[in-house]
Amino acid sequence: MGRMRNLAIAMTQSALMLCLGLTAPALADDHLAGDWLGTLSTPNGALRLMVHAIETGDGGLTATLESLDQAPGQRIPMSEFFIDDTEMRFEISALGASYQGEWDAQAGHYDGEFTQGATLELDFARAEAAPVIVIDGLDGSWTGQLDRDAIQLEFTLNVETGNDGTWASLDSVTQGAYGIPVAGLEREGDTIRFRVPAANVTYEGQLDADGSVLTGNWQRPGFDDAVVRFERQSIEVAHPNRPQTPVAPFPYREIDVRIDNPVAEGVTLAGTLTLPQGEGPFPAAVLISGSGPQDRNETVWTHQPFAVLADHLTRNGIAVLRYDDRGYADSTGDFASSTSMDFASDAQAVTEWLRTQPAINANAVGLIGHSEGGLIAPVLAAYNREIAYIVLLAGPGTDGQEIILDQSIAAARAAGRSEADLERLHGLVLEITDAACSAPDEAAARTALDEILTPEVLTFLGATPDQKSLFIGQNVRAWQRAFLNHDPAEYLVDVDQPVLALNGSLDLQVVPGPNLAGLETGLAHNDDVTLMELPGLNHMFQTAQTGTIPEYAQIEETFNPQALALIEDWINTRFGQ
Repeated sequence: MGRMRNLAIAMTQSALMLCLGLTAPALADDHLAGDWLGTLSTPNGALRLMVHAIETGDGGLTATLESLDQAPGQRIPMSEFFIDDTEMRFEISALGASYQGEWDAQAGHYDGEFTQGATLELDFARAEAAPVIVIDGLDGSWTGQLDRDAIQLEFTLNVETGNDGTWASLDSVTQGAYGIPVAGLEREGDTIRFRVPAANVTYEGQLDADGSVLTGNWQRPGFDDAVVRFERQSIEVAHPNRPQTPVAPFPYREIDVRIDNPVAEGVTLAGTLTLPQGEGPFPAAVLISGSGPQDRNETVWTHQPFAVLADHLTRNGIAVLRYDDRGYADSTGDFASSTSMDFASDAQAVTEWLRTQPAINANAVGLIGHSEGGLIAPVLAAYNREIAYIVLLAGPGTDGQEIILDQSIAAARAAGRSEADLERLHGLVLEITDAACSAPDEAAARTALDEILTPEVLTFLGATPDQKSLFIGQNVRAWQRAFLNHDPAEYLVDVDQPVLALNGSLDLQVVPGPNLAGLETGLAHNDDVTLMELPGLNHMFQTAQTGTIPEYAQIEETFNPQALALIEDWINTRFGQ
């Protein structure tokens, strides 16, 4: 999702397909690429993990990890990956996780251990060997309500069966959280069971005679059991409506491209170039995504903001190049160990390639960066005078430590935390970020955070003690420490190109007040700067009510049309044909 990372824990995306009774043929050296599945037994039940091993251009292999029960569709890049006919091993530095297993030819799987704080047994077998689990009679949308301590929470349980079996998700409508993965869905007669790992919830209920009502106990440690009654509203699962997502045929040309980064070994960026109708040469924009692994459309919760932006600009005479982040989707390289400066190197390579294309006006190629992309664009513009302009969408104007502090307080205030809690949170965030960014190395940062994050502090921050290692891992990795120490002012002073900087008034991740003020100060020497706070828009430039992250999925609008028009008009006024 194009967004600045919150201080709050990025929850472990662990998951697995059940491998009971699986057998597989002997492993062949030329069939190492592909999908590998295993089952991780945790205190909260079985979770399915999938390793996607992908061939690189040089004949090697890279891989990602997908949590099928907690974050289906989200692939976490591995910082290290090795596989041959004797062993599989990998590391995911972003999660503080690792795995090492030996090939068991008789069993047809890698037999090993997964370590993330605790060490658990984990086997990986070929995905093709995993059974497809189909549960009859549950498909549809089920609405329910939890009543506890005068609080009512409305839920929708979504169950759908397809070629890959039966899957389920939960929408917490009252809290604005949608698509929460459901694990362990099973049916035994009229008894239905499932788990919601993200909330540490288990549920067991009974179907009525006609299978339209499910009544049972909602159990969560630390809370009294509650009765939740689900009633089936439809046999169809309601999918989010995304009316702005572009649908072919398009009134412009769309070309798939692959661009090598000459200064980063093994990095090839896969992207899409859209060219307006006509001969050109056209002004052009390179889209730079926000933090976290992003595909070329910056897809998040089925929204595709970069696809919408590229479509609008191209229909209005501006060529657009958007690309998958290194090590993600169809691009190669190592995402997990990279910093913003590495991603800046990728953006530079893409921009230089675009300027050489015959249909492009080489003197009118600019950068549009969202969130972290808005940090990267000024870095490039400060050193590369051939960049014609930059557009900063929720781009930071303060240093990384202040970004984290401001977003943490803004999110806590929106969640209704008391002033006393906000004051304490302010001090804790400063203490944590100071420890992470001022330590001489990662080991020292880990030691400092280990002392700060007592069980009581973790509880205050909304984490459990067994998530401590994840929290520390997120805050000591190379990307986070570099981000905390990054000060945009060091680059803005050298940006002389035209600048358009936009923030939404409801942005809780890059808070508009301090960041627009920082940009204004840093760009005071530049005589073509437009700074605007757009009323009622959130970090994703959607028309919003609260600006909170769970609201992103609930909103049908992907990108505010007035904001799209503003960007296009600003570029065309300066560089249009």
